[in-house]
Amino acid sequence: MARSRSEDALLTALREGWIAGAGLDTFATEPLPPDSPFWSLPNVFVTPHCSALTPQLHQRIVSLFLDNLTRYLHHQPLRNVVDKKAGY
Repeated sequence: MARSRSEDALLTALREGWIAGAGLDTFATEPLPPDSPFWSLPNVFVTPHCSALTPQLHQRIVSLFLDNLTRYLHHQPLRNVVDKKAGY
């Protein structure tokens, strides 16, 4: 299993008690393999990566798209633009 350096650092922090615990839903390897140490740590809560699924999801997506379309047509800055240099 390939873990990221940040996951290795998080595992150390959790095992050493540097942080009390973590609730996690996204990992370098998806789905999280059964042998991952995250599953067995008592101070980790693993959840599925589905927090965006709400009854309002489709309405919010359409609203954002329409708002950005209007902004684009009026040469205004768009909302929620991805910053590729920052990596998100």
